[in-house]
Order: sequence, then C-alpha cells, then structure tokens
Amino acid sequence: MSRGLLGLLGAASLLLGGCSTWREGRLSSPETLFGLLKPYRMEVVQGNVVTQEVMAQIQPGLGRAQVRDILGTPLLADVFHENRWDYVFTIARQGVPAQQRKVSVFFKNDVVERFEADALPSEREFVASIERNGAKAKPAAPDLTAEQVGKLPVPPKVDAQPKVPQGAARDYPPLEAGRP
Repeated sequence: MSRGLLGLLGAASLLLGGCSTWREGRLSSPETLFGLLKPYRMEVVQGNVVTQEVMAQIQPGLGRAQVRDILGTPLLADVFHENRWDYVFTIARQGVPAQQRKVSVFFKNDVVERFEADALPSEREFVASIERNGAKAKPAAPDLTAEQVGKLPVPPKVDAQPKVPQGAARDYPPLEAGRP
C-alpha cells in the first residue's frame, strides 16, 4: 500500500468517525461539534397538554362528549379497546430533556369509569418547564390602579329591549311582475 492511499484511508476514517461519538460505552450522535457548534434541532410538540387543573374536571360518570370537550380529541382511540381513550403529550426541545405525559380514560356504558395519569404538572409548573433560558415570568401588573379606575367615566346605559329591525328602506317591485 502506498503512503498516499494509507493517508487517504486515515483521513476518511477520521471524517466518518466525526459523525458520531463514543459515550458511556455506546455510539451516539453528538450534541455539539468539537464543543463549539450545536446543530439545530427542531422543537417537536405532539398531543394534548393535560395539567392537574384540567384532570380535576374529569370525574367518574362524565360522558364521552364531556371528556372530549375537556381534554380534547384523544391521541389514541383504539378500535380494539373502544372503552379506552389515551392522551399522550410529548415535547422535545434542543438542550432540554424530552417531556412525556400519559393519561388514559376508561369508559363503561359510554361514561367515565376511571382514569389513570402520570404525575401531571400544574399549569404554572408546565409554563415554567417550557420557558426558554429559564427566564422567570413576571407577574402581570394591572393596567390601571384602583384610583385610576375610579376616575373613569361611567359608560352609557344600554336599552333593555333590543331594537327590532325594520323592513326594507325602499319598496322594490316584485320580480315576477314583468312576465307575460
């Protein structure tokens, strides 16, 4: 083998080996390139967000339509398990461990018999978990103080009875009048 060919094989091995890394005894894709560049990873959100406050509304005895109104359309309504609806929520973002939560609602005679759910966050905990860069959300400040609200003009009174629409403003001739 010539030196040039050996060098070419060595360079090719290094370039191909750069596409993966050896971590914890297994081959995996790199999070960064030489610790400097991060490849772009698209944020993937799938399913319905279900929080503690939403699940508190689900009680045994609710009908399927009521459950659909509260939780949304199930991600999985299996033909072979028609008495079970599964709601799965996943979010995968760059630099943050993927989140996955599952909720299963079981029906008997088209009403909720029971439900099973992973540990669900409150709405505040969920919002905090998806905020970028760990930024804390500022509490919403009121737009007006109580003193400013007191200085606002009183709105005009509205008639209690709605106005009945009147007929057409113009008198139009009948469409059939000109025919023999």
